[in-house]
Amino acid sequence: MVKKKILIIEDDNSIRRVVKEILQKENLYEVYEAFDGRDGVKKIIENKFNLILCDIKMPKMDGIEVLKKINLKKIFVPFIMLTGHGNVETAVSAMKLGAFDFIQKPPDLNRLLISVRGALKNKNFNIKLKNAQSKVIERFKIIGSSKKIKHVNDLIDKVSKTNARVLITGESGTGKEIVANQLHYKSYRSDSAFIEVNCAAIPSELIESELFGHIKGSFTSAVNDKKGKFELADSGTLFLDEIADLSLKAQAKVLRALQENKITRVGGSKDIKVDARVICATNKDLKAEIGKGNFREDLYHRLAVIEIKLPTLVERIDDIKELTFYFLDKISVENNVKKKKITNSAIAKLKENKWEGNIRELRNVIERLTILGDDPINIDNIKKFI
Repeated sequence: MVKKKILIIEDDNSIRRVVKEILQKENLYEVYEAFDGRDGVKKIIENKFNLILCDIKMPKMDGIEVLKKINLKKIFVPFIMLTGHGNVETAVSAMKLGAFDFIQKPPDLNRLLISVRGALKNKNFNIKLKNAQSKVIERFKIIGSSKKIKHVNDLIDKVSKTNARVLITGESGTGKEIVANQLHYKSYRSDSAFIEVNCAAIPSELIESELFGHIKGSFTSAVNDKKGKFELADSGTLFLDEIADLSLKAQAKVLRALQENKITRVGGSKDIKVDARVICATNKDLKAEIGKGNFREDLYHRLAVIEIKLPTLVERIDDIKELTFYFLDKISVENNVKKKKITNSAIAKLKENKWEGNIRELRNVIERLTILGDDPINIDNIKKFI
């Protein structure tokens, strides 16, 4: 069973310790601590918590400010406010900002546990969270009705409900990131974090710190302890994009993390348990990379439990009409311009293109046509802007 993650934001050490001990005795929760409001906001942004217990009166940033900042960032997490006897009126104000409950300090054991259980089961909050997740799923919707895309969607529906590791393959621009998001937000891990790492974009000397974190002083710029992406994705999903570009040294550490479900920070000696579902993507042929000595075969077999191969746009040419209308609608809204129509002959001309950049290239063409093309978009526009 995945334990719920609870953050206590409280500047009083004794209160924070008491609350933590009460919660840990239940053996149902992972309890984290923040020492003031600013530290709390930073931790909420960097992690995915199921519940926040937040003091109202704190230095640097009080509980009301914390609640307002998290609301502005549209992070959906229930708050229980901790308040002294003189701050009840302020606590009521917090309730108006969306806090679930408030508890006076020092907290009564039973009152605290009842409130925590209620907040975690709060139907109104869960409906709000599910609605937010539905919007994310819609945002990463795979557009198309072709046979090949239906097969991809069927695989996502089957695989998302499991913990199986997935390797997403396909040319650049085919939508690998969209598939990874769908796999996460349709899974039981959707309440936890989706952490993405582009392995090709991070210098080789920094990738281990990025993935596994580091200890203060382990190298020149390590001025503080830092959590890596594996830790941040604990109980959620870690998406390793462009996995083929990972160095062999980093590959060995990823293999250990997958085998043992634990990592060690750079410069550290302590093992840290992690429970992150790993999804990877690449536009390279990993078997060919294994043959060249660039990729570990044992890691490949750990990652490719399920492989989802995405078709090129030319392989799903029947989807071009549907994709075109989708992008015309979406791009007109993004650019605050009138949505343009398109002729059938223009659609037919789009289907003749080679689309070496796949869906990404099609989107760019439709954006140019939306901004610079005629209304309706005609075949001469296609010839000019493609």
